[in-house]
Amino acid sequence: MSDPVSYSGPERILSGMQPTGGLHLGNYLGALVNWVALQDRGAECFYCVVDLHAITMPHDPKSLPDAVRRAAAAYIASGVDPEKSAVFAQSAVPEHAELAWVFQCVARLGWLERMTQFKDKAGKDKERASVGLFTYPVLQAADILVYKATHVPVGEDQKQHLELSRDIAARFMRDFNCDGVFPLPEPVIQGAGTRIMSLKDGSKKMSKSDLSDLSRINLSDDAETIARKVKKAKTDPEPLPESVEGLTGRPEAANLVGIYAALEGSTTETVIAEFGGQGFGVFKPKLSELAVAKLAPVADEYSRLMDDPAELDRILSNGADRARAVAAPVMKEVRQIIGYWG
Repeated sequence: MSDPVSYSGPERILSGMQPTGGLHLGNYLGALVNWVALQDRGAECFYCVVDLHAITMPHDPKSLPDAVRRAAAAYIASGVDPEKSAVFAQSAVPEHAELAWVFQCVARLGWLERMTQFKDKAGKDKERASVGLFTYPVLQAADILVYKATHVPVGEDQKQHLELSRDIAARFMRDFNCDGVFPLPEPVIQGAGTRIMSLKDGSKKMSKSDLSDLSRINLSDDAETIARKVKKAKTDPEPLPESVEGLTGRPEAANLVGIYAALEGSTTETVIAEFGGQGFGVFKPKLSELAVAKLAPVADEYSRLMDDPAELDRILSNGADRARAVAAPVMKEVRQIIGYWG
């Protein structure tokens, strides 16, 4: 549906994560290291903690503010610089919700019914799911377009939602004859570490909702815990293959090799060239050493930030002010276009 639309605004990046549960290695390699790289290329970056999205599922209201702080601490500990990028809570910028309502009046029911993530999250009993969960992708479109973001870092599971954002932007401009008001945001394809799998099951994505803490490396884990989890990671009895093709059908081996490559900033081919033919008794200690070297400093900085909630609140407040300075004029423009009074 999306047609090319002339847009001449600045390059802007928007991304965010839910604050529910702690962030882990998959979030770090699949998103955060990319966020850091993007902030250093000169674009305006907006990295929010999406607490509006978090309430689409049951949650504890008393714990949500601290969960936002934990997510923000993980962003910053991973290298996101709040002086370069706006780091803020989504709920602190009310324009997100206001634009989402406008977009709900533009989006079509059939578009949302095709969203596969709703089907996955709602499960078999979708009639009991909240309306918010169903319209989640419309709020996601508002998150992006309230800043007129031109680029969005995405993984495979978010490409469909980004396409919906493009469709909503195009439909809004067509309905209200306002060509060029919004960009059609482009995906920023993640690097080698986009799909980090569970340390206990190489066929499942690493997840903060997994009941086993041994299935993931949390960004809050200290060096000893990181080393223990790598040591206990599931493998098979065969040595590493001599070629990348040999990883086919060996999900746990492929996952550990992929983690090593992503942490090192190299490729699967390079890792296999170094360790092919060797057993996990040799490979795991090397992986553990690399993981500790890369992630223990993140955990240390995370711990320091969490010990200073006032500093985190200051960063989040400043980030929200910066975000609103961009979002408020966009929302004012939208109000004028759609004919709101005043």
